[in-house]
Amino acid sequence: MTRLVLLVDDDRDIREALGQTLELANLDARVAGSFVEAKDQLKADFAGVVITDIRMPGRDGFYLLDYMRDLDPELPVILLTGEADIPMAVRAMSAGAYDFLEKPCAPQDLVAVVERALKARALVLENRRLKHELEVGDAASRMLSGQSRLAEDLRNQARAVARAGTEALIVGEQGSGTSKIAEVIHLLSPAASRPFIKRAAASLDAAGLRAAFADVLDGTLYIDEITTLDPAVQLLLLDQLEDRGAARVLAGTTRDIQAAVSSGDVNAELFYRLDLMRVRIPALRERPEDIPVLFQHYVAQACEQANLTPQPITADLTARLMAQDWPGNARALMNVAMRFALGLDESDSKGGAGLAAQMNQVERSLLIAALRRHAGRATQVARELQLPRKTFYDKLKKHGLRAEDFRT
Repeated sequence: MTRLVLLVDDDRDIREALGQTLELANLDARVAGSFVEAKDQLKADFAGVVITDIRMPGRDGFYLLDYMRDLDPELPVILLTGEADIPMAVRAMSAGAYDFLEKPCAPQDLVAVVERALKARALVLENRRLKHELEVGDAASRMLSGQSRLAEDLRNQARAVARAGTEALIVGEQGSGTSKIAEVIHLLSPAASRPFIKRAAASLDAAGLRAAFADVLDGTLYIDEITTLDPAVQLLLLDQLEDRGAARVLAGTTRDIQAAVSSGDVNAELFYRLDLMRVRIPALRERPEDIPVLFQHYVAQACEQANLTPQPITADLTARLMAQDWPGNARALMNVAMRFALGLDESDSKGGAGLAAQMNQVERSLLIAALRRHAGRATQVARELQLPRKTFYDKLKKHGLRAEDFRT
């Protein structure tokens, strides 16, 4: 829940005393001495609440209340009043103030009102976030394309990790997009409006890691290729995780991290701390049915960036794309899409297998992917592919495949 409070009072002594009261209550207190100073910190998506004195030189608390009502009618504004100001404060309540407190106010009374206001603000912001997701789809739906079951599982994994709020490990092959998954998790989390910082583990020294934590504040820090982090910096990271405040750490790798733990390259305690939750990105060869969707998406992106008109994607090209194993995964497919969008694709002039042979390769790829997903359980594979049992076994024989070779 948000803990941000902006306190506005022209009396320096009162401002400092109330600010200290808020800080002792573990609130993120920010202070301003006037409307002009406060205005620079206020936007429609301000995540906290505002406390303001009524009587101030120039533009007073009523002016600030009216300004906030125009900016965001649901942002709680708490008024501080002197004894003679109470009738005015009551009138201000009817104009939209959240509450008022008479000065001097007891610390426990101030904190109690602020806590209620923060809960109300958090509820408003969460409802807005959910409404926005319903209107445009969440970050997982927008940023992680694919229609396969594995693609949907990946989106759900990202959502689950975002909700958990813990450290997490993101694993995948080269080019699979570990940093993109980290960004999606951040955007799905309550920290979405806070900083998201990416750092390459190989380039991080102790000073760089400390600086990254200082910059990320209460946002999300993603460390790429965690297995390349210097051993001394690994120990520092472990210390930071134990005593880091509100920052969250996500780590990614395209290498076998458990082998790195066994060899001593990765601190075992750090590994288990980061591996509280894990997201595995499936390789493209495991989900060939996603290749046409991803390719079309990347082509559209490339054309938009270069201000080009997308060219038709032929069935022949789609078949050739699906027939490949894509060891470079999404990154390699993206490169091909970029060249296609720019008219630099030379594959059509290279001859090669005819359409029938390419379609056979596609069929074989789909069979292999389904067999891997179901660990060679023929009945489940046939059901997923919507094939009669005899037809399914005929196709296995045709492509030289055996279901038992995929059992684990």
